[in-house]
Amino acid sequence: MKLIIAPDSYKDALPAGQAAQAIAEGLRRALPQADLVICPMGDGGEGSLDALLEATGAELRRHVVQDALGRPTLASWGWNPSDQIAYVELAEASGLQALAAQERSALHTSTYGVGELIRVALDVGAQRLLLLLGGSATNDAGAGMLTALGARLLDEEGTPLSPGGGDLERLHTLEFSGLDPRLRQLQVQVAVDVDNPLTGPRGASAVFGPQKGASDGDVARLDAGLATFAGHVNQALGQDYRQTPGAGAAGGVGFAALALLQAELRPGIELIMEHVRFEELLKSSDLVITGEGRLDAQSLAGKTPVGIARAAKRFEIPVVVLAGSLDQGWQETYAEGVTAAFTLTDRLMKLEQALPRCAELLADRAESIGRLIQVKLTNLVESQRVDK
Repeated sequence: MKLIIAPDSYKDALPAGQAAQAIAEGLRRALPQADLVICPMGDGGEGSLDALLEATGAELRRHVVQDALGRPTLASWGWNPSDQIAYVELAEASGLQALAAQERSALHTSTYGVGELIRVALDVGAQRLLLLLGGSATNDAGAGMLTALGARLLDEEGTPLSPGGGDLERLHTLEFSGLDPRLRQLQVQVAVDVDNPLTGPRGASAVFGPQKGASDGDVARLDAGLATFAGHVNQALGQDYRQTPGAGAAGGVGFAALALLQAELRPGIELIMEHVRFEELLKSSDLVITGEGRLDAQSLAGKTPVGIARAAKRFEIPVVVLAGSLDQGWQETYAEGVTAAFTLTDRLMKLEQALPRCAELLADRAESIGRLIQVKLTNLVESQRVDK
């Protein structure tokens, strides 16, 4: 029996690779002879880079760049020289999790470090780029990223704007002439895990700004700034990307990538499954076990378990989800290909109790699933003996 183990990360508990190893440990207790294929996954958020590196064998590279507040930080990225493709995860440079709660300020955080990573990738000869959005601390429409790549954002006096989304409403002149010419030859794919537009009530500022430290007043200011930035871009290009699904991803980096990097925006789980050749694994498998911290109705928007279930459904392969919690609407995932879903906890416990036990709980649930499979296999063997 061939089982694919393909979880996402469990936020604040385990990265995808360690989660996959814990599930494998539990399965081996019950099914020591099973063929286990470990394939950590992601949907474009934090941890997706690790999943890609493990699945593709790409090289892990590190470079010192600016974090969301302009401080030096050592950021990881991936390089596959045979395919000349770079994997850049925004959260490595401009991630929310890297900031303490009191440091989170959507008015001032910048994506400059993301642009620095892209520039480093260009320096080693990258012809293709997979940019992973998710987990950002920023709301600057990718202005920092573009500045690092050679663009200039100036106020009415010709002075460069301050980093962050808070100064965008003062934008008077947007200069693209200095953008790195190598970008013209770079094929860019962007992995997004949300479908929000750039501006408006469902836009980047209104929906995600508060979790990045924005007050109600800040949200209005940030949304106005994004609209101003987009107006300048639209005037220069003659094309409006503001309402494109995913334009609001990572505080508007999706918009900047669409408009100025000529990027293709796709649901992150779909892109990552393509890059790790997940469908090839599915063709010869009997069961998939996946999971992440929460399974609910929002998972239908393209989170890892549902993306995997949809792919497996085409091959009529059952999918089991191990989730930290099952919340409102999780039953809707059955229609997408999920066969069964289980929570991890073995008794009532607070989140702070469950997080350090995540690996143990995953292994125990996986062992229970393995025992059910073993019963099925035993019964099958017995029935075949009787038939003979």
